[in-house]
Amino acid sequence: MYGAVETYILNHIDEESELLSALNREAHVKLVRPRMISGHLQGRILKMFCRMIRPKRVLEIGTYTAYSTLCMAEGLESDALIHSIEINDEMEPFIQPFLEQSPDKEKIRIHWGDALEIIPALNEVFDLVFIDADKRDYCAYYDMIFPFVRPGGIILVDNTLWSEKVTDDELISCDKQTQGILKFNEKIKNDTRIEKVILPVRDGLTVIYKKT
Repeated sequence: MYGAVETYILNHIDEESELLSALNREAHVKLVRPRMISGHLQGRILKMFCRMIRPKRVLEIGTYTAYSTLCMAEGLESDALIHSIEINDEMEPFIQPFLEQSPDKEKIRIHWGDALEIIPALNEVFDLVFIDADKRDYCAYYDMIFPFVRPGGIILVDNTLWSEKVTDDELISCDKQTQGILKFNEKIKNDTRIEKVILPVRDGLTVIYKKT
């Protein structure tokens, strides 16, 4: 969604908090790829999923600025917890001040390192998982987390349309990130253990329901 329609939507949904707005501005000033943050619309969607599902344990793969982390934390009950994993520890000086200011900081645990190594050590069963990390590893992340998601749990996967690159034959042949998304999309298409739908929000948001 672009242009007038997106502007209309943003003008008719809940606003960002002052903290999220400040984080957004700071990201656009200091970071090389600020577009990677979830942003206003997707942030409100993530919060709404948390309101509806009421998860007690959430896993996020790919913290980046913690914008999405903070959005989900807003929608969680006081006894819920998000484990968010970020491989780039250089993001810590950016993230930490915003976490410290958040009224939901007690619901958040940031883990620095490789998600594929960290997840088994968490010893948790998750009600909700949000994957937004290296697209080349989406299949590996999915295989890793699946046993740790409860039956009836939800897996959200970001960027599954990848700015429509998944339909561009020239990019598919040379872009490993796009290839990773395509492999993931084909993988879940044929997975009978789940129900799934792709929402055309920003770069595509896939919603997966674990049946068994």
